[in-house]
Amino acid sequence: MLRSLGLFLLSLVLAPVANAQAGGDADRLIAMGDSLLAAARPQKALDQYEGAIRLRPDASSYSARARAWFQLDRMDRFLLDADKALSLDSLHAEANYQRALYAHRGGDDRTAERLLTRGLPQATGSLRGRMLVLRGEAHGELKQYGPAIEDLREGLAGRSDDLEGMRTLARLYDATGRYEEALTVLETLCTLEPDEIGHWTNRGYELIALERYADALALIDRALALDKDEPVALSNRAYCLLKLDRDEEAMDEVDRSLRYYPANAFALRTRALLYLRKGQRDKACADLSLAHILGEVPDVDRLLQEHCGGSPSPR
Repeated sequence: MLRSLGLFLLSLVLAPVANAQAGGDADRLIAMGDSLLAAARPQKALDQYEGAIRLRPDASSYSARARAWFQLDRMDRFLLDADKALSLDSLHAEANYQRALYAHRGGDDRTAERLLTRGLPQATGSLRGRMLVLRGEAHGELKQYGPAIEDLREGLAGRSDDLEGMRTLARLYDATGRYEEALTVLETLCTLEPDEIGHWTNRGYELIALERYADALALIDRALALDKDEPVALSNRAYCLLKLDRDEEAMDEVDRSLRYYPANAFALRTRALLYLRKGQRDKACADLSLAHILGEVPDVDRLLQEHCGGSPSPR
């Protein structure tokens, strides 16, 4: 009886040791899997994660395997593992992030925001940054611009690897009239991706909003050096030339822009202003009426009211 009791007590001592060893081995397998994922070898990583699940079938192991399924574009398996992780630990940070990412990509930003808010208190390091950026993007889609900017600013702090998040932040700064801050983000994007024409065009656009037309013109010319026929850059250049009283050049540029992009309401507004300067009211009103139908430029209705006897019927 004493021998049986001794064996029982020994088993109580050894069980935590064995569990700790299994947990350590599982962590090592997950780390190996992560290295393989970083090397774009998801199938090999999958083997390591499955080994971790055999040793320790917890939320962290299932969430790790979900990473491999995601890289393999196996969304069915990805969801199964993310949901399994959440069933084991509903507060698990990465599992909530994984499920939120899927929801965001499917357009369900309310669910994404809820899951990220639930998981964020447990998140640390780079995962916390990614979760904040994703929640910021979800807030942005829900038109919650204040919380979106706050999350994106915090999530992107000290990072330059999330270009999409930076583009979203610049866009939200612009949408809320914070043009100087948008300009700062776009300056960084121009440094990181100097051959991306959109960054130079958008940076010029923010300078237009700040009424710095000569400075904007220089940056738009940088964009057009990458693509001389880019219609949005041509439209913005025309507007700068209009503001600088270089009307003939402006008309040439806006006509080129509309040749490539006839539905650009901004270009139509610019051409209408040029027509008004030339006393060609009928042509101006035709462009303003079309710009009103397209519905992108806030001051078009005011111009219609002022010069064309009121707005057309509502769209």
